[in-house]
Amino acid sequence: MNDKVYSHNSNIRKMVFASLFAAMMAVGAYIKIPVPISPVPITLQVLFVLMAGAMLGARWGTISVIVYLFLGIAGLPVFSGGSSGLGVLFGPTGGYLVGFMFAALIIGVLCDRYGREKVHFNALFMLAGLFVIYLFGILQLMNVASLTLPEAVAIGLLSYIPGAILKLLVAAIIASRYSI
Repeated sequence: MNDKVYSHNSNIRKMVFASLFAAMMAVGAYIKIPVPISPVPITLQVLFVLMAGAMLGARWGTISVIVYLFLGIAGLPVFSGGSSGLGVLFGPTGGYLVGFMFAALIIGVLCDRYGREKVHFNALFMLAGLFVIYLFGILQLMNVASLTLPEAVAIGLLSYIPGAILKLLVAAIIASRYSI
């Protein structure tokens, strides 16, 4: 009986944190720095996606991103700059948003399997997640803007590398120190 109560409380706790991470992703979307050569702004969403995957694991980290995406699709202004709606997923930033979901899943699977206590492991797992985010983002950018692969990489990746590495390091340190 005690194991059931603990499991139930643990799930409620994870559900609360998944909701909190979805909210932090929404807030992170409002912290927006435009990039002159790209339709994709720099935001803090990625930081919270990386942390959600590492700290909540595959199931709840992915659920937190799905909740965030559904809130935006439903019309709440939670995407970059307060945008919302299904159309955003089909625009130039849509691939990054979809990539968030798969990044949280991959990071979560790796952290669930190999642990989340070591910063260097978290950083490596988060690097895999970043790769997925940028892969989806670049492919969508190529499709929507009719760009070649080198053009899409130049516009949708190169300007973001320093900030992505900084976010990755911050997320890896936080995730290794705080267990949920």
